[in-house]
Amino acid sequence: MKRVTMQDVATEANVSKSTVSQYINKRYDYMGEETKNRIEQAIKVLGYQPNYVARSLKQKKTSTIGVIVANILHTFSTQVIRAIEDYCHEHDFHVIVCNADDDPEKERKYIEMLRAKQVDGLIVFPTGENLDLYNQMLDEKFPLVFADRFIDHLPVKCILLDNEKASMLAVNHLIENGYKDIGIVTTSLERKLTPRIERVSGYKEALNNNGVDVNETYVQSVEVHRMKEVIKEMLSLPEPPKALIAGNDLALMEVLKVVKEEQISIPQDLAIIGIDEVSFASLFNPTITTVAQPAFEMGKDAAHLLLELIKHPAQVPERNIYRYEPILHIRNSS
Repeated sequence: MKRVTMQDVATEANVSKSTVSQYINKRYDYMGEETKNRIEQAIKVLGYQPNYVARSLKQKKTSTIGVIVANILHTFSTQVIRAIEDYCHEHDFHVIVCNADDDPEKERKYIEMLRAKQVDGLIVFPTGENLDLYNQMLDEKFPLVFADRFIDHLPVKCILLDNEKASMLAVNHLIENGYKDIGIVTTSLERKLTPRIERVSGYKEALNNNGVDVNETYVQSVEVHRMKEVIKEMLSLPEPPKALIAGNDLALMEVLKVVKEEQISIPQDLAIIGIDEVSFASLFNPTITTVAQPAFEMGKDAAHLLLELIKHPAQVPERNIYRYEPILHIRNSS
């Protein structure tokens, strides 16, 4: 069966081929309604499908971006992805999402694969261990935006939470409610990832600001598979914490597993605050106090920044860190 061409559409609509091209590429601000209607009808009648591959080769762009998240299981990651996809859909861009599992080698393979597919730009939750690739993209002025984490000395635009303030909000709220023995549990700090480091730093600063000494046995940062064990050890201390801050949504899940297994009463035995909003926070019994990120706003802004870099490829890369305010949702667990 013969493929329907743009020229066939032009002949059917009684317009020039260039007019059809302008319509398909949505450059029809000065095109009359009658002309647009004729082209639209001709496309429907003939069943014309634009050759996007040929168009991409000609225009040297694919209208596609890549998003490489650190861990797609994080609620924050899925919300950011949704916001990026929504924004890109509005601007006729497609999105390819990859999950790096905080693994530098997976991240490297995904960056190389996405660039081989000629995506127009990347939004990356960086592992921090592929500096050669990051620098190569910057040298080539390839559009790149970081999310959730930044890397010192790299001139890359980055969106992330005011993580220190998030922890400080949690600590201050607990102290206002009479708690002083406050612990924090986060995922591992081994790779020195921005949100984890900053949240622990904000926790310590808030305690110091309130005249409370930091008890290092109350500060635990481990991989998720070890978290339950470490939480149980902390709560078994001769003087255990009376309140616990979960450094992210995955840590909160592990805390709640321990609460269930050990039949701990919240907040009578242990007050809990989670950093990062979770869908069940207002449904759990008792409801869980959280410090939320404005994830949808952050995702939208990341997409906007990237599309602006794609539109203006000659821009000199510069480092701008866009910080977002955390929001304390007070519920019954604290």
